[in-house]
Amino acid sequence: MKVSIHKIEPYRAEGVVYHADTCLPLIDAVAREKLKFKALARYTYPGDRLTEDTKGLNSIGYWDAAEPQDWGLDWHRNEGIEIHFLESGTMPYSQEKSQTVLMPNDLTITRPWEAHKVGSPKIGMGKFYWVIIDLGVRRPHQEWEWPEWVMMTKNDLDRLTKILRQDDQWLWKSNPKIRECFHKIGVAVDGDDRGDSASRIRLLVNELLLLLLELIDSKEVVLNESLTDSSRSVKLFLSELDKNLSENWTIEKMADSAGVGLTRFTYHCRQLTNTTPMRYLAMKRIEKAKDIMQHSPELSVAEVAYSCGFATSQYFSTVFKKQEKCTPLEFKTGLIQSV
Repeated sequence: MKVSIHKIEPYRAEGVVYHADTCLPLIDAVAREKLKFKALARYTYPGDRLTEDTKGLNSIGYWDAAEPQDWGLDWHRNEGIEIHFLESGTMPYSQEKSQTVLMPNDLTITRPWEAHKVGSPKIGMGKFYWVIIDLGVRRPHQEWEWPEWVMMTKNDLDRLTKILRQDDQWLWKSNPKIRECFHKIGVAVDGDDRGDSASRIRLLVNELLLLLLELIDSKEVVLNESLTDSSRSVKLFLSELDKNLSENWTIEKMADSAGVGLTRFTYHCRQLTNTTPMRYLAMKRIEKAKDIMQHSPELSVAEVAYSCGFATSQYFSTVFKKQEKCTPLEFKTGLIQSV
């Protein structure tokens, strides 16, 4: 079985480039006929191509694993809000700092900024559906823009949006109506031929959103406005900085990546770290440099500097000495003598 996947230009917002998850372990598993897979997608998501009639829908489909699996999808984020539904079987699942084993009729909601993984590391056996809708946002404080073909009334859509933004619950127990809706989604995806199921798919996604609102309305949801504050977006950016220290960061690029203006970014950064953005960046780079020198003493000072994002070894040495009261070479020598 061959899964079609097309490379196109990545999504760009506020100067930041976002790449769609490619789901390569899933593609490999389908090629090895480990499970049944059917999806409609755009960007680098696997599946047959979605048409412009469903613009804003990034991926919709399912997999059906009827035998033990040897793969999983590691930590990743999606280009939109993702709704998962497990129809049968069990599925190890993690979102942010929480882990669980999904059971039949479990439903998860994943916002664009929420990291998640499927499998621990193997996915288990089960029939698993998903819908990914691009809302034009990548950070918590940004205003959501639903596709124009979403037909809910303004009042209902505003209420659904507010709840999804201001309540961070991600695991729900669904009901028979939602189960039937996902079953119909699977049938529509199965029967699609170059977009001829677009109208049905649009109707089913609308039905799913309405059922989701009804499900949430039936529970006691506590809203928290701070979840949509721009400070949360800056906090998320800072928490991810360790993984991107080698980037050629400027304060403007940092603000763009956080999705906020320069003044607001600087303010929130100082509130969260008690220092300026560039000073915080330098501190994190020095911390990484110390870790590298401790675990890879064979690397030269210049190699350490470049791997941490410093343009020159001379500047690295200057910043290092100012923070640690010794040069990088003296620090390395001290590590060797202490062994």
